[in-house]
Amino acid sequence: MTEQTESESRKLLGRLREAMAETVAGQARLDHIVKLIADSMATEVCSIYLFRDADTLELCATEGLNPEAVHKTRMRLGEGLVGRVAKTGHVTNTAEAPSAKGFRFMPETGEEIYSSFLGVPIRRLGEKLGVLVVQSKAARAFSEDEVYALEVVAMVLAEMTELGAFIGEGAAMSARHQQPAMFRGAVGQEGVAEGHVYLHEPRVVVTNPIAEDTEAETKRLREAVDTLRLSVDDMLRQSDTDDGDHRDVLEAYRMFANSRSWMRRMEEDISRGLSAEAAVEKEQSAARARMEEVPDAYLRERLSDLDDLSNRLLRILTGQGHQTGAEMPENPILVARSIGPGELLEYGRKLKGIVLEQGSVGSHAAIVARAWAIPLVIHAERITSEALNGDHIMVDGEQGIVHLRPDDNVGAAFRDKIAMQAAAQERYVSLRHKPAKAKCGRTIELTMNAGLMADLPSLESSGAEGVGLFRTELQFLIRSQVPRRGELAAQYARVMDAAKGKRVVFRTLDIGSDKVLPYMKRQEEPNPALGWRAIRVGLDKPGVMRMQLQALIRAAAGRPLTVMFPFVAQFDEYRAARAHVLNEIERERRLGHILPASVEIGAMLETPSLAFAPRQFFEMADFISIGGNDLKQFFFAADRENERVRRRYDVLNVSFLTFLEHIINRCAETDTRLSFCGEDAGRPIEALCFAAMGLKSLSMRPASIGPVKHLLRRVNLDEARDVIDQARRSGAQSVRGDVMEWLRTLK
Repeated sequence: MTEQTESESRKLLGRLREAMAETVAGQARLDHIVKLIADSMATEVCSIYLFRDADTLELCATEGLNPEAVHKTRMRLGEGLVGRVAKTGHVTNTAEAPSAKGFRFMPETGEEIYSSFLGVPIRRLGEKLGVLVVQSKAARAFSEDEVYALEVVAMVLAEMTELGAFIGEGAAMSARHQQPAMFRGAVGQEGVAEGHVYLHEPRVVVTNPIAEDTEAETKRLREAVDTLRLSVDDMLRQSDTDDGDHRDVLEAYRMFANSRSWMRRMEEDISRGLSAEAAVEKEQSAARARMEEVPDAYLRERLSDLDDLSNRLLRILTGQGHQTGAEMPENPILVARSIGPGELLEYGRKLKGIVLEQGSVGSHAAIVARAWAIPLVIHAERITSEALNGDHIMVDGEQGIVHLRPDDNVGAAFRDKIAMQAAAQERYVSLRHKPAKAKCGRTIELTMNAGLMADLPSLESSGAEGVGLFRTELQFLIRSQVPRRGELAAQYARVMDAAKGKRVVFRTLDIGSDKVLPYMKRQEEPNPALGWRAIRVGLDKPGVMRMQLQALIRAAAGRPLTVMFPFVAQFDEYRAARAHVLNEIERERRLGHILPASVEIGAMLETPSLAFAPRQFFEMADFISIGGNDLKQFFFAADRENERVRRRYDVLNVSFLTFLEHIINRCAETDTRLSFCGEDAGRPIEALCFAAMGLKSLSMRPASIGPVKHLLRRVNLDEARDVIDQARRSGAQSVRGDVMEWLRTLK
């Protein structure tokens, strides 16, 4: 790169700084900018295309093309050369644009006389904002220096767009962060909530994208990077675990912080005229763009480390740390890209809902949301780029939809939905202490799922008869090292105390898949849900399992103890896990410790294979709990994380009900206690059908007990079974329609 090119680049950015400072209307500022760029690049044309919506680009300013085409010429994402740049995020540089693949002739612009075309994406932190284009009549490919210079200018335009430089009177575009927006994600936890946005990591705003003094900016960057490196070193020193895998993660983090190529690229960006903050953000945007294209999970994770380091560096440079002074608003709804369990639990029960750009239906965030009985929407892409602290937000966890800054019509309809649900819950209060006794005389046991001490008050208020599933992994997920046996024993004892004699089924550690301990090395697997998880981890690494079992035995202290092992796929796994329990009880006996009054050892049936285990398994197991969420996805081969297929299959499908009937009959033959645990147990129609098929116990989230009990008390389960059997004989794929039609005939 020549000194002259550097000088011209800095000169252009200096003129852009002046354009930003002008008190002119948004369109006038944008018109001035395209003229500045065209003059500086010595091209006849400079045009700026910005996104009108998620799929449409609009010509917002031009120097050289027909001015009448401004705000009239539009193209879809991927259409023409400009649309291709927007879609791929890659630069297009061609000397013969009209003959280039994908060229779209737009007669209203008059661009067909220009041969050379250079288009670069305008983006900020992975968010696509538009395309910056220069064109010339002479057929030539633009040099690497010219491409680089235009990318730097595009970075500044992205920051100017974020700062609202092109809105106001005569606006070139509508104001950002002010219009209603809707985001479609996936359901992490059902429920609806209205409130105000509280950002987990408020966005860093770069107010000075252009350097006034490049030497001073380089010095600022180096000092900030030194501070960053020291903080990473401190993380390593203060790490309270000797676990080698955890240290490997931190060492990789330190390697990125000391990367010379990362530093060199940012210093080059500053030499081109960017401020230190803008240089960091330019590299961060590039890293995020690469993250979207890399299929390898390990490389994506490393790029994510670089993204996180960039965030830390930006906060050091700007002083905009986590504590920005923004107070938690009334009815806060947390919005974040992702969040760890410890960070989430720190917010306490103040939150009314959670919206994440990432996450999964089985993640720790989903577990906490279920415990707090608040809606969670995951995979709400780009919401952290659009939402501001305090924004009005409505979360529909039933549909996986988020309304940000909704208009009055959407707000009114949403509030009607909330009011109807609240009124329904009021009706269920009177049933709290009544049994779920159907008109035929059969009584169904309704228990609740839990995972936090904070859940236990729901045991009384919901009318649950016990805890059918207590998830024990949260106590492991929120720590940076393995919890001590004494701490776990005290925790489990408090759970039993709060249950006041009611049965609590403790599920042993269920990690792996989407629940990874921070101090355990992540196993890269093609399909984690089918990989090394749950009981497979426990049997391969028995130290943690034995410690947890000891804690449970000591917590019982003379009370009944119920232990359940997750994800058992074959008899030998259950037999080995059961032997661990009996061995630990014998060990505690030898040590003279108080033993449980009784011990039940059960298994979760989450894999089809276990339904066909030898009879001895059903004879040996004290109880079996059907884990509906996993069993359904394995039965239908439909990933519960994949929205395109997970809703495709109905749990009331005749094949699935026939499979449940097989399990029910096998347990009946050996008089083995059986329950159904999962989301579907808490849906009234599904719960009715499960009970009619012969299930006597259902475990669900506390909020579902009222609606399920209300329906069960209204029906005759024998009549319901007749309806189900008739539907099965008819050749129907699902019994849902017949059952709902039958319910409509009831008084």
